Amino acid sequence: MTTSQEIMSEPKPLISVIMPCLNAAPYLAQAVTSALEQSYGNVELVVIDDGSNDGSDTLLADLETAYPGRLQRLYTSRLGPYPARNVGLRQARGDFIAFLDADDWWQPDALEKLHAALDEHGADLSYCGWQNVGEGIVSAPHVPPAYETEDAVAHFIRTCPWPIHAALVRRSLVVQLGGFSERRFASMDYDFWLRALSLTRKLVRVPEVLAFYRWHNSGQISAVKWRQVLDALEAQQAFIRHNPELVAHLPAEKLRDLTEGQVLRQAYRAFWKRDLVSARKLFRHAGLKGHYRFQDLRHIVSAFLPLPLYRGLIKIAERGQV
Repeated sequence: MTTSQEIMSEPKPLISVIMPCLNAAPYLAQAVTSALEQSYGNVELVVIDDGSNDGSDTLLADLETAYPGRLQRLYTSRLGPYPARNVGLRQARGDFIAFLDADDWWQPDALEKLHAALDEHGADLSYCGWQNVGEGIVSAPHVPPAYETEDAVAHFIRTCPWPIHAALVRRSLVVQLGGFSERRFASMDYDFWLRALSLTRKLVRVPEVLAFYRWHNSGQISAVKWRQVLDALEAQQAFIRHNPELVAHLPAEKLRDLTEGQVLRQAYRAFWKRDLVSARKLFRHAGLKGHYRFQDLRHIVSAFLPLPLYRGLIKIAERGQV
């Protein structure tokens, strides 16, 4: 017969934290400490150094000594963060998986609260709120909706539900997913969460801000915004195509607005930020797909000009508004 004392003394299941690292030396110690000093306790950290040349490898060696048996170092050569994560997943030993980038961090009790919620509700995935931080960044803390009590499918198709480090996942689900797809390079996390939703709706929210995402400058994403948007579109369309029963309740026009409509909205955002490379690419896409209104036509037509002429036309229009 098992006594209550024996139950209390049973070790907690192991959580594996997967951390890709590329030239993150200024932030690496904070991120590693954030993972390995979690109040949950039974945490291993798998760090994949993806070809750093800023001294990160020396820092990792020191941290490995400071946390004996709990930090595993792997090495790749500029594969990118998501292929590097797949390498780490193959070495992870935990029953639960979390992801943390080498420049981000968690509240000290993040994994404890995420695991407790997941365990209490028998969920496959728990998630929490987050805050964007960094020099020049003014961003309020954000707690996402309780997707499990709403139309999770519509929410997930609309946008990526949370950043990579704001969730804890059962290893069995990660195995079913086969890790991260490496086809949609700018939206692999979004693709991962969409595919997870296709396998389970057993989600549970921890309605607190437990994760912090570091932005290094306000232009961090904009240089590849068009690729991010179009890769996200591809992930959305694949989800819709492979899961017709999950989207059957959404009218076709609603689905089109959540997908192609989002491309057009992002084209305008890029335009007003004067990210003209992305604006031109996205307006061209909208034109080719025929998803635009009459009032969008001047943007669509001008986007088919060569890039130097497109930029020149925008400058002329700007001078005319002065």
